[in-house]
Amino acid sequence: MFFELVHKDKKSKARAGLIKTDHGEIETPIFMPVGTQGTVKTLSPRNLIEVNASVILGNTYHLYLRPGHELINRMGGLHRFISWDRAILTDSGGFQVFSLKELRKIDEEGILFQSHLDGSYHKFTPELVLEIQRNLGSDIMMVLDECAPYPSTKEYAQKANKLTLKWAKEAREIFDNFKPLYDHRQQLFAIVQGGIYKDIREESAKALVAMDFPGYAIGGLAVGEPKETMFEITDFCTDILPENKPRYLMGVGMPEDIILAVERGVDMFDCVIPTRNARNGTVFTANGKMILKSGRFKDDPKPIDSDCTCYVCRNFSRAYLRHLYNANEILGLKLATLHNVHFYLWLTREARKAIIENRFFDWKQKILQNITKVIEN
Repeated sequence: MFFELVHKDKKSKARAGLIKTDHGEIETPIFMPVGTQGTVKTLSPRNLIEVNASVILGNTYHLYLRPGHELINRMGGLHRFISWDRAILTDSGGFQVFSLKELRKIDEEGILFQSHLDGSYHKFTPELVLEIQRNLGSDIMMVLDECAPYPSTKEYAQKANKLTLKWAKEAREIFDNFKPLYDHRQQLFAIVQGGIYKDIREESAKALVAMDFPGYAIGGLAVGEPKETMFEITDFCTDILPENKPRYLMGVGMPEDIILAVERGVDMFDCVIPTRNARNGTVFTANGKMILKSGRFKDDPKPIDSDCTCYVCRNFSRAYLRHLYNANEILGLKLATLHNVHFYLWLTREARKAIIENRFFDWKQKILQNITKVIEN
């Protein structure tokens, strides 16, 4: 069994689950630190193990362009290449190609695009995207999809979904005859698309469920639409997706977004926010976020969060961290990133614990009161 539903909350759709891979078990809800190019920025695999990350995310587009999936295959696969012996999920690269806008052309066969590195032309097809991920050896692979932008017309969203379903069907057929290159199993997730249109989302989700994928992602959200719309569409999709398969909300998000999506039945999350914001001097806590560069912390001897058990909070003051940023020292970026990743993983673990103990609603209410505040003292 790839996914086991451990417990369901009695007052919402929140659930605790267990994803079983050959590189270890993943307790859900789970946040997956983003290691786009084979590294979670500023952190080593040892750092990630210390914060108990059970799965990280890599990206097909970036690893295809540099250093190349064939080189990674010659190095023994992505796990060995980056010295990571826990689970890896790889995004298909569809969102990165979507972001290129003027440098891509989409047709029935796939997506023709220009590299952002050197302008060279490449074409992603459902088959090539799977072959790249086969070479990478990720535990969880994603199908190629087309993400409709926000805003987009209903006609565009329908056309993008039609292509996404076509490519998903092709990928499913390829996957059925799939022989992994390494000594571990790989699983393939489909991606529900449809923009903000519920009827298209329903068509997408039901068609993909009929194809019987091991797991399902909800894509095409967190691309500029209002938050309430994002949650409404997420809630709608999880009502359709099967209960016995993992659900992954792609690219979300802020701590409060994760909590509210867990409430709506989502199991898996990824986002660059904790790492990117850390590099810009913002850290997250259960009592709100903190701008470490602020002058008010110049002589503050307290840790980021006195209740946090991470290495950073056990050893360093706000004053020292602010000094590192002002002195442009790389250590500041690393320590802040380590804290943020620890916090995101703590948050999803606490959500899981609250679900299992049938107190998720009260836990959610309490933590949402403070988590969006800005700490000033």
